[in-house]
Amino acid sequence: MTAADSDGGVLAGEPRMLIDGALVTTESGATFDVTHPATEQVAGQATDGTITDMERAVGAARRAFDTTDWSRDVDFRHHCLTQLHDALDRDKERLRRVLVTEVGCPVTVSGSQIESPIDEVTHWAEHGKNFDYVVDTGVHPTQMGPARRRLHYEPVGVVGAITPWNVPFYLNIAETVPALMAGNTVVLKPAQLTPWSGTEIGRIVAEETDIPAGVFNVVVSNANEVGAALSADPRVDMITFTGSTATGRAILAAGAPTVKKTLLELGGKSAHVVLDDADFSSALPLAAMMACVMSGQSCILPSRILLPRSRYDEGLDILKSAMENFPVGDPWTPGIMQGPQISAGQRQKVLGLIRSGIDSGARLVTGGGIPENLPVGYYVQPTLLADVDPDSQVAQEEIFGPVLTVTPYDSDDEAVAIANNTIYGLSGEVSSADVDRALAVASRMRTGNVTINGRSHFGIGSPFGGTKQSGLGYRNGDLGYTEYLAIKTIGMPE
Repeated sequence: MTAADSDGGVLAGEPRMLIDGALVTTESGATFDVTHPATEQVAGQATDGTITDMERAVGAARRAFDTTDWSRDVDFRHHCLTQLHDALDRDKERLRRVLVTEVGCPVTVSGSQIESPIDEVTHWAEHGKNFDYVVDTGVHPTQMGPARRRLHYEPVGVVGAITPWNVPFYLNIAETVPALMAGNTVVLKPAQLTPWSGTEIGRIVAEETDIPAGVFNVVVSNANEVGAALSADPRVDMITFTGSTATGRAILAAGAPTVKKTLLELGGKSAHVVLDDADFSSALPLAAMMACVMSGQSCILPSRILLPRSRYDEGLDILKSAMENFPVGDPWTPGIMQGPQISAGQRQKVLGLIRSGIDSGARLVTGGGIPENLPVGYYVQPTLLADVDPDSQVAQEEIFGPVLTVTPYDSDDEAVAIANNTIYGLSGEVSSADVDRALAVASRMRTGNVTINGRSHFGIGSPFGGTKQSGLGYRNGDLGYTEYLAIKTIGMPE
């Protein structure tokens, strides 16, 4: 199958929203187009929800939380999420077609965006079933006599989830399933560019699970104010958001009047510190792959390479070869690792930042434009910029494209200083033949997560969160689950 013959008929009929247990279109019947980024052709439509639709969804979620047993019945929640896992697994090839069509994700690397999140549904169902929601902390002396204290972990309430377009199915699951298992009700607002990965989950919830009406809702819209209405609604107790730092700031401001709990995973400008004793032959080809896979559209990918000046030319040669040989093309072609950017606008942003880097003194080693053999589709060549000034725009701003910037350094201290020289602190990487030396560097990097020698920090069992302007709170692990819970401390006679 190729992009040319895979975009038509991916979904039968108009993808609908899920509001209060019903699959619906907006009252006006308005729709907006979904474009396949590999063909630049319209692949279908989604219903264009309004603020009124969002208000209805929030009202349904509020009623479901306040008037049903969902928040109190752990076994029933486990049953429903087990149903959801099984249904998603049965429908995974349809979900894969949706993903490749609306995102341009190569089918070769789609497992991490389809199978992995489906497996995570089971993880959260089991984690929530076995979680200790009441913890006895023992007897403590007080002025009124000995008191036994207990911690009660209780659902926060109504959770609004606003998700991005880069890995939509994965993040739709990651931001909503632990919230549901913790006993909350949810309103999901998917990104405008990738609505189908959200409406498909809504369809499966409605048709193939016993999740009660109002517990899970999906509102899609081409209007930014619909997501803003979710952030500001006083009936919503918590917002979880993945996306740009600028939008994260707006969400914090919208929720401030009601002091909403807010979980944010925001931008990144991660640095990969390659120490002078590292195995360049293994570390640098992997670094090039990580910059280009998913078309570079991931906040955690190390997009800045810091090379020791003593091995600078050697490192650039390896990176150049790896990027020039990276497989770019039709996302339906087996073996392709990099597809198109999500949209024409995103491609223009990436190309503009590349030009900005060159204008500020960076040296273009390879790439920098549109592949000649891919005139259709929003493709960008894997691009390597050398001699990049750490203070330049291209070193400071998140590019979200297949672009690696390379900066030389003379000492470990200088490398750490350059790595920390951004507003972001989401991720990072260190390569070295000496793990203790790598750990010493990693411990000084102001970032929430660090990978050493390619051994990833990211996993469902480990907390993931950013520092500085890369976010608030955590996903994954016990900490990620408790983000969706409120703690009530109770004191009583011993």
